Amino acid sequence: MTDRTAAVTRETAETEIEVTIALDGDGDSTADTGIGFFDHMLAALAKHGLFDLTVRCDGDLAIDDHHTVEDVAITLGEAIAEALGDKRGIVRYADRRVPLDEAVASLVVDVSGRPRFYFDGEFSQPTVGEFTSDMARHFAESLALNAGLTLHVAVEGENAHHEIEALFKGLARTLDDATRIDERRGDTPSTKGEL
Repeated sequence: MTDRTAAVTRETAETEIEVTIALDGDGDSTADTGIGFFDHMLAALAKHGLFDLTVRCDGDLAIDDHHTVEDVAITLGEAIAEALGDKRGIVRYADRRVPLDEAVASLVVDVSGRPRFYFDGEFSQPTVGEFTSDMARHFAESLALNAGLTLHVAVEGENAHHEIEALFKGLARTLDDATRIDERRGDTPSTKGEL
C-alpha cells in the first residue's frame, strides 16, 4: 500500500493554515485553531476516523469564526484528496448513523470526485462556546466540495453540542469506511476507470 499522507498549506488575508493528514493512522491529533470547541471536534474527527491529523490555523477570530472554520475545511479537504491519490482500491461508498445521547447524525458518502453536499436538520442552539453551530454544516460542506465527495448529512437532537459532535464523529467513521483499502480491489472502483 502506498503512503496515503498529505501536507497542505493555505495563506490568505484572513487565515494562515497548515494541515497534515495520514489516512492510515492511529487517531493521533494536534489541533490549534484558536476555537476550543472546534479543536475538540477536529480531535474527534482524527480519533474516530483513525487519521493522524495536525491542524494549525492563525485566523481573524477578532471578526468571527467563519473564515477559520471554512478555510480549515477547505485545506483539510484538499489534503484528503491529495492523500487519496488515484483512489485505487478504496471502498468508495459508506454510510453511518452515530448517536450522542439524544442526538443522532446520519451520513452517506461517495468518494466520487463529483463534489456535492446535502444537509437536513438544524442545530438546537446558535453557539457552542465560541463556535457558531451552523459552521458545523458549513465545515462539512466545504470539506466535501474540496475533497471531491458527494456527502449527505442529517442531524437531529435537542443539544447543539451533541448534534455537532455526532456529526463530526459520524463524518470520521464514514470517511474511514469509504477511504479504507479493500484488498479484493486492485483498481479504481468505477466502471469509468477513474474517480
